[in-house]
Amino acid sequence: MDKLAVPVTVPKAAGPQQIKQLGKRAWAFRAFYIMLLPGVIYYILFRYLPMYGVIIAFKDYSMVDGILGSGWADPWYKYFTQFFNSPYFSQLLVNTFLISFYKLIFGIVPPIAMALLLNECRLKWFKSVVQTLTYMPHFLSWVIIYGILLALMSQSSGLFNRLLEDAGLSSIPFLTSPDHFRAILVGSEIWKDLGWGAIIYLAAMTGIDPTLYEAAKVDGSGRLRMIWHITLPGIRNVIVLLLILKLGQIMDAGFDQIYILYNIQVYSVADILDTWVFRTGLQQLNFSLGAAVGLFKSAIGLVLVLGSNQLAKKWGEGIW
Repeated sequence: MDKLAVPVTVPKAAGPQQIKQLGKRAWAFRAFYIMLLPGVIYYILFRYLPMYGVIIAFKDYSMVDGILGSGWADPWYKYFTQFFNSPYFSQLLVNTFLISFYKLIFGIVPPIAMALLLNECRLKWFKSVVQTLTYMPHFLSWVIIYGILLALMSQSSGLFNRLLEDAGLSSIPFLTSPDHFRAILVGSEIWKDLGWGAIIYLAAMTGIDPTLYEAAKVDGSGRLRMIWHITLPGIRNVIVLLLILKLGQIMDAGFDQIYILYNIQVYSVADILDTWVFRTGLQQLNFSLGAAVGLFKSAIGLVLVLGSNQLAKKWGEGIW
């Protein structure tokens, strides 16, 4: 039996006419490309070009010789092995994962709940006041927030401990106790980003078709049933999107926050990969080891993003 011939379509190269049409189309949208240009330049300069420096993770880097002049490490995975065999490896990995996991699990519901409450509020002035007060902390630096936490939770002069002592109870070392420090980290970040995160969900709620609520009212549905069957499904894609992005950043437990808040008494529960890289790579000038740990962390983040996106695709909510 003769084999059936399968036609093969060969893509044609763009001709002069197509190039001309493409140029006209680009010129018609030139204002959009101009607005896009600063963002593209930013990512090229500060995201893509610095990737060249990753090669120092595979070199015996010396500031005198530079990146090109420094010799290659022997073996090439020398600094990765050095980190994996370090006595700090398991502690750093566990601390990073636990802090990020706690922030992810306990931090995903409050913004959604705040957005639902604000969306159901019928007093516009009250909604505006609450929304303003809740997203203002997002613009405060962690240095200022540390000052607030110190004024409230300091064991010697904090407001909370003074109230405990006045009540005849013992003071609690909130900021210096390994038993309480992770809770302080998670709670302060949730408070800081509560209102800012709610803005994203509120914006998603405005895109829900209002006729769905009208039809639900006609069918006799109450507010809670409409929230469960209309509002939450309407913002499901945004919830999944933000969850995927947070999973990709699970190795970034929050360097700025932890570096400012932690102290030597809580190193056992607060020291993460980023703070260790800062001390080892920058303060001790061991750039190759620091770059190796940073590359290891980025690789895990990439795997988590790809894996979570594939999982989300099964629900029809993948990013790409």
